Amino acid sequence: MYTSATFSTSTLLFLSKVLITSALFAISAHTIAYDRITGEPFASRSEVIAQNGMVATSQPLATQVALDVLKQGGNAIDAAIAANAMLGLVEPTGCGIGGDLFAIVWDAKTKRLHGLNASGRSPKSLTMDYFKEQRLEKIPAFGALPVSVPGAVDGWFMLNERFGSKSMQELLSPAIAYARNGFPVSELIAYYFERNQARIGEYPGFNETFTINGKTPRKGQIFKNPNLATTYEKIATGGRDAFYKGDIARTIGAFMKSQGGFLSYDDMASHTSNWIDPVSSNYRGYDVWELPPNGQGIAALQILNVLELYDIEGMERDSAEFVHTFVEAKKLAFEDRAKYYADPEFNEIPVDWLISKGYAKQRQKLINPYKASRRLDAGKNDGDTIYLTVADKDGNMVSLIQSNYRGMGSGMIPTDLGFVLQNRGEMFALDENHFNSYAPGKRPFHTIIPAFITRNNQPMMSFGVMGGGTQPQMHAQIIVNMIDFGMNLQEAGDAPRILHSGSSQPEGDIMTDGGYISLESGFSQKTRRELMKMGHSIRDVNGAFGGYQAIMRDNKSGVYYGASETRKDGQAAGY
Repeated sequence: MYTSATFSTSTLLFLSKVLITSALFAISAHTIAYDRITGEPFASRSEVIAQNGMVATSQPLATQVALDVLKQGGNAIDAAIAANAMLGLVEPTGCGIGGDLFAIVWDAKTKRLHGLNASGRSPKSLTMDYFKEQRLEKIPAFGALPVSVPGAVDGWFMLNERFGSKSMQELLSPAIAYARNGFPVSELIAYYFERNQARIGEYPGFNETFTINGKTPRKGQIFKNPNLATTYEKIATGGRDAFYKGDIARTIGAFMKSQGGFLSYDDMASHTSNWIDPVSSNYRGYDVWELPPNGQGIAALQILNVLELYDIEGMERDSAEFVHTFVEAKKLAFEDRAKYYADPEFNEIPVDWLISKGYAKQRQKLINPYKASRRLDAGKNDGDTIYLTVADKDGNMVSLIQSNYRGMGSGMIPTDLGFVLQNRGEMFALDENHFNSYAPGKRPFHTIIPAFITRNNQPMMSFGVMGGGTQPQMHAQIIVNMIDFGMNLQEAGDAPRILHSGSSQPEGDIMTDGGYISLESGFSQKTRRELMKMGHSIRDVNGAFGGYQAIMRDNKSGVYYGASETRKDGQAAGY
């Protein structure tokens, strides 16, 4: 046995250095298993490339279902519906037919974009007076009160009737089979199942529907949802009316009444979705398309309009200069988001003005390049989710996003139907003077947004990033990563992200504290220190940076590029 007396001081110092170096090497080796020989070192993999079709979803089984539909002659719209139905089974922690849906479709025949708003409205029998009587200052996150009409199923049928080539029976059959026979739960979904049980496990039907012997399914465990299979079968054979005017709607109405809720059969039966025109702004030669409110998509356009006024390409991405510029642009956009974004059927929303270049120049003057802003007003005008994308051999492309809100939604699980109703109504404000104030039969402010890029009137890219209020920020970052920093489709999603939180929510239009910045681990300590010197607050968060899927088309060769990042269980695949 050796003791410290055995070695000289110089030898001990040498050994200490060796041990420290070895420890650091071990940490480094544990953090980075290998160096990539092409592309950016932070990229998780290269892009997926294929000629005939491409699918990117947040769950591999859903990707494979959609790919099968394409191989069997279905088009991109068919495959997207099949994937969404599958995700409602395998990823109920983020989506399902109890929620809403938005989509942007590039139709190869008409060579134009079409937008779909399949979000539901508030119960007609619930009025602002009820909230006053209950002395509520905010709509609760869970339970019966935040439930609005689920619009996703109507969205499927709207898409299918206009663009689809296969029957709904064919498109829902894979998810029905998996629901009856079971599927192995993936790692991230197992984690979110457990978290959601802590939130809504007390509500009727949760344990019966989403647990195995009272415990949420663990990674790799086979999970079945026979009630959802039965519900899907009724929808497949009975059409959209089976959901909105048949036994399913009656079950929902009766259950909600038993829970003290207001959503009724009549609310379900009167639901309609709307085809809408996407809106765009050009960023350095690329037309970026979003859907107008009641969603938050135009916030991404507002951020990009301000960023275009700066030499972003000349900045280092890992620098306080870039992060500060991005965050200040985001703050400006989100103040307008908090004030103006709401149901356009109840408000005259100045969309053209908000996404105009002139307004961006006006707002940019409020940014101090050396100091974080603490208080901003919205401009004054005179006048947890899944994302998937599919492309087919004919050039059709779909950008689709669907959500329960807050993971598994309200906790309201209608008797024996196999899904949770959304809690999107929580987003309403209880200030009667606010654009997004609660009213019967009104659509709430929405966070879920699909995106699309065209160039020279040709489709280029269908993409989205899941994650509540993070989405416009991440849409803008994906575009900046590709256009200003020269990243490819996969690298743009894998690159470390910036998240600014704590500014205005839809209930108000004043930001009083400047919020805080969260940076993923790829940003240096130097950047963090310099941001703090500029007055920014830095706060580490885990798992809040969204989930990205994307497909890009090379219009000369017809080749598709697909990407799905490592923050989720997702997969991009083509053939």
